[in-house]
Amino acid sequence: MGKLVIVGTVAFDAIETPFGKTDKILGGAATFIGLSASQFDIDSAIVSIVGDDLPKEYLNFLSNKNIDISGIEIVKNGKTFFWSGKYHNDMNTRDTLVTELNTLADFNPVVPKNYCDAEFVMLGNLHPMVQLSVLNQMTTKPKLVILDTMNFWMDSALDDLHKVIKRIDVITINDEEARQLTGEYSLVVAARKIHEMGPKFVVIKKGEHGALLFHDDNIFYAPALPLEEVFDPTGAGDTFAGGFAGYIAKTGDISFENMKNAIIYGSTLASFCVEKFGTERMKNLTHDEVNKRLLQFKKLTQFEIELT
Repeated sequence: MGKLVIVGTVAFDAIETPFGKTDKILGGAATFIGLSASQFDIDSAIVSIVGDDLPKEYLNFLSNKNIDISGIEIVKNGKTFFWSGKYHNDMNTRDTLVTELNTLADFNPVVPKNYCDAEFVMLGNLHPMVQLSVLNQMTTKPKLVILDTMNFWMDSALDDLHKVIKRIDVITINDEEARQLTGEYSLVVAARKIHEMGPKFVVIKKGEHGALLFHDDNIFYAPALPLEEVFDPTGAGDTFAGGFAGYIAKTGDISFENMKNAIIYGSTLASFCVEKFGTERMKNLTHDEVNKRLLQFKKLTQFEIELT
C-alpha cells in the first residue's frame, strides 16, 4: 500500500437543485477526493489552503477519516474559497452564481516532508502551475500521477496545462473537455491525441453515461449505475477520481487490467455522492454499502452471450 498525496481545494459550497438548497457547506475537490480515497484505508494527505473562517469541525472530520491534514495551510484572517451554483432540472447543466477565490488566489502548495516520497499523486482541478509546483516538490518520481483539469484552464492557461500534461500518467476529464483539448469530436481520436501529449492512460468521464478508459489500443467502458434519484451532482467527478486513485494506491498495481477495477470503484463511490447534498452521503458510508453496490454493478455489466 502506497502513500497518496491529494492536491486541490477545501472549500465552501452553496448549492441549489430542484430538490432544495443549502447555505455554505463543506466542499472542494480535495475534500471529495480525500473522502472517497479514505474508503481504502490508505495513507493519504491533502495539500490545500483555507481561511480561519473554515470551522475546525470540518478539518477534524477529514482528520477522523485518517486523512493527514498537515498540508492544509490555514491563513489567519483569510477567507476560504467559495463557490455557489444552481442546477437545472436535468441536473446535467448548472449556472455558477458566485466564485470567490479568496485565499486560493495566493496558493503556493507545500507538500509535507513525509509525503514528498509518495508513490501516488492526485492533482485535483487547480491552476496548472500549482499542479506543477507539487510535482517539483516530490523527492522521488511517483509511481503514478493522476491529473484532473477543466475547460477553464484550457481557455486561460493552455501552455501551462500542456507542460503539466507532459509529466503525468493518467488524465481524467469529461467528454466536452477532451474535445476542446484536442479539437476532435470522436473520443477515440481525442484519446489518441491526448496520449501523444504524454499521459499513458486517458479517462474520459461521461456523467450519467459512465466513463471510458484508454491505454494504447485498449479501450474499457464502464456504465454509470442507474439511480432512481440524483440529489446533488456536486463533487461526483472528484469522488470518482478519489475512488480511482484510492484503489490504485491500495493495490499498488498500475496495469490496464487493474485500472478497470479502479474505474468501477470510482463509479460506485460517485453513485453514493450524488444521493445527498455536498459531503453528507460520504460521511458515514460503510464498506458493506460499497460492497453491496459493487455487486449491483457486477450484475449490471456481466452476461453470457450465445454465439449462433
